Amino acid sequence: MSIFDNPDEYYMQQALREAKAAYEEGEIPIGAVIVSNDTIIARTHNLTERLNDVTAHAEMLAFTAAAEMLGAKYLTGCTLYVTLEPCVMCAGAAGWSQISRIVYGASDPKRGFERLGHDMLHPKTIVEKGVLETECAELVKKFFKDKR
Repeated sequence: MSIFDNPDEYYMQQALREAKAAYEEGEIPIGAVIVSNDTIIARTHNLTERLNDVTAHAEMLAFTAAAEMLGAKYLTGCTLYVTLEPCVMCAGAAGWSQISRIVYGASDPKRGFERLGHDMLHPKTIVEKGVLETECAELVKKFFKDKR
């Protein structure tokens, strides 16, 4: 797939690559990329097991990497692509980062932020959901099925 065919799908594919890497490492398979000016500036996946850190979610690591890359704490003009709906912690961090857009694949009805509304996000943040939803959801389901 070319970036020009469908940029959201292209970048979600990149996030899925990260999620698959997490899966291979025994991490919950969630991947994230942050894009600025049509360039990926952060590429990460969950590292909670490896780092023994409950806050080492893909999104949190991506915010830190993107801010370091830009040399700024605010991510205005950037888009977060993440394979699973962000949790409340990650949505709160997204709000503080002032990221312009969040695009996620699969919904997370148990732990996702959407059930609480968008109040924790910056008022100008645009949220899009369901990009490559099936592929994103299947990877998480397979991970937990394999764990049982």
